[in-house]
Amino acid sequence: MNEQPAPKIVIQENGPYEVTGEPILTKRAQSESIYGEPLDWDLVGTEDADYERRKRYLLCRCGQSNTKPYCDGTHEKIDFDGTLTATRGERTRIEGVGISLTDDQTLCEHAGFCGTRFTNVWAMMEFTKDPEVRERARRMIANCPSGRLGFGPGYEDLEPEFEPSVATIKDGPLWVRGGIEVDSHDGETFQKLNRMTLCRCGRSENKPYCDGSHKDAGFQAD
Repeated sequence: MNEQPAPKIVIQENGPYEVTGEPILTKRAQSESIYGEPLDWDLVGTEDADYERRKRYLLCRCGQSNTKPYCDGTHEKIDFDGTLTATRGERTRIEGVGISLTDDQTLCEHAGFCGTRFTNVWAMMEFTKDPEVRERARRMIANCPSGRLGFGPGYEDLEPEFEPSVATIKDGPLWVRGGIEVDSHDGETFQKLNRMTLCRCGRSENKPYCDGSHKDAGFQAD
């Protein structure tokens, strides 16, 4: 009996993301407080929360497909430059009480889960002796979609468990979850993360990762 191949993403040269291995493709959006602060992740819709399950997806990377999230070949018509410019960042670490925070700024997509109008997760680490502060910091780190924030050595069990899947974030990037391998068209493998966000507006200066450029560009997509 043949085993199902592991989900994988290959980034085509100046073209789409080729997703194989039949991962779930779904829709996500941030729920927010009355102050516009992100609180959690919600499925978008009910019956249409998941896209049709396919063995192979070609997902738009240029931001201008008329069939988002799928590629319709528009990248060829607009001469899309999808050069992969990301460099591997170095993680810094902050130790707390019962928790450890790691941070790679190069992966940030500015989702906003790391802070509120009163404080931020970096400042909170000093006060994690308080179990309520520690739990709040844990939730904030776990909700970071890009993997910029993570849990340090000894605290890997705090990392959320995800089925290998790809989620479209409303008006934002692709949220790749569950440790899916991401390779460039020439065979380079990017760092394997439990969660990462990949640009789908075509404007990131840190491709393939999202750098928040979709917000300035006014990108819109389910």
